[in-house]
Amino acid sequence: MLLGSLLPVALFSFRDANHRTSSRRFFHPVPEGDVYIVVIKSNYELQVYDKDGWYATYPAVFGSKSLDDKMVQGDRKTPEGTFHIVSKRPHEKWDKIMDLDFPTPSDIAKFNDRKAKGLIPKTAKIGDGIAIHGTWAHDDRAVDDYQMWTNGCISLKNEDMEEVYRIAPVGAKVVIQH
Repeated sequence: MLLGSLLPVALFSFRDANHRTSSRRFFHPVPEGDVYIVVIKSNYELQVYDKDGWYATYPAVFGSKSLDDKMVQGDRKTPEGTFHIVSKRPHEKWDKIMDLDFPTPSDIAKFNDRKAKGLIPKTAKIGDGIAIHGTWAHDDRAVDDYQMWTNGCISLKNEDMEEVYRIAPVGAKVVIQH
């Protein structure tokens, strides 16, 4: 009766000074239906959702210490918006990598608008090559320590990257929020 409603439905992650952990649902060992990803930069998290809603949360880090939206090539900021995974492959440095379709037409319009308003130099370039990937071998501490080390990509611990790589197909939607 009431006992059944008290069974836990998810593992929760806790931040501490030494180790950031992932969390995932207990029921349904693999996501069901369409999978999509939400990255919340201000929480330093990548979340995976499926047809039943939230599936898992993984600690993440980004590029620049600023969590602001990407403005120009080389600013090391992670772009905000809606993207899709366009390719997946093993990576010699960062375990696995899932490339995103940045810049999208929306990103190009936003970039051109910023140029027209004088917010960025007229000679600035938009950049490309944004992805979700692991860390250097044996360097998951970079994620635990909130080291903002990428050039604008999203970095996960290698074990977490292995799981996200396995469950998120090419074509999956990725929403990146502040």
